[in-house]
Amino acid sequence: MNDSVCPVDATEELLRECENIWKEMEKGQSKLTLLTAESVPESDAKVLLLLTRMQALRAEYYQWQKRNPELISTNPEVLLLLGKEELQKVKKELEMVLSAVQSKNEKLKEDLEREQQWHDEQVQVLNTFKEIEEEMKKEVVTDSEKRVFQELKNQMSELKEYKKKLLNALGEFLEEHFPLPEKNGNAKKKRYSEEPSEQVITMHEILEILLNQLMSTPHEPYVTVDASFWPPYLELLLRSGIVLRHPEDPNRIRLEAFHE
Repeated sequence: MNDSVCPVDATEELLRECENIWKEMEKGQSKLTLLTAESVPESDAKVLLLLTRMQALRAEYYQWQKRNPELISTNPEVLLLLGKEELQKVKKELEMVLSAVQSKNEKLKEDLEREQQWHDEQVQVLNTFKEIEEEMKKEVVTDSEKRVFQELKNQMSELKEYKKKLLNALGEFLEEHFPLPEKNGNAKKKRYSEEPSEQVITMHEILEILLNQLMSTPHEPYVTVDASFWPPYLELLLRSGIVLRHPEDPNRIRLEAFHE
């Protein structure tokens, strides 16, 4: 290959050829503009413009179908320069991809090492717990420890029995003084003129629902009030401070946490 032609000359030649092609495209565009410059009604201008574009694209499509691929230039120096630039571009892209893949592999390797370390620590902790469990099974319970355990068991039974008595007494008190309201007004508490609905629950049941909600889900102790809650009983609980309303929703109530 002749070395007399330098890359600068090849680049200038390529630019001249591109300028010639651009000039030919401008001439074609001017001819197309002159052909579509006739005045049309404003209402049909947009439709005509779309049709013109469609015809131009269709003509360009047919031209590309008939046309064979052509080289930008036949000058070997120009082709060599373009090939070198393209190879350099591909090389840089591949280097970037390689760097990204290597970085990702390093990150995955670090994650794998951390996960393996965590797994080993968990296995070690599990083995330690198993050893402690085996040691506890082998330990002999002394007589004094048996007596303490029996005393605690007896105290727990007494507390359960006392709790049962308190609940029974509370239930009897509520049934006597706060019976199930009746629509004909035969309930013992007749000072409220409001008649209950068809399905209402007793004061005992209201307190039981609130207590179960408080103990089962202390983080969400509120209960939604429905038609089964008789308003006079609900108002009495609110006024006595036994029940509190939700600060944002008056239709939700909770039992005051006296145990806290």
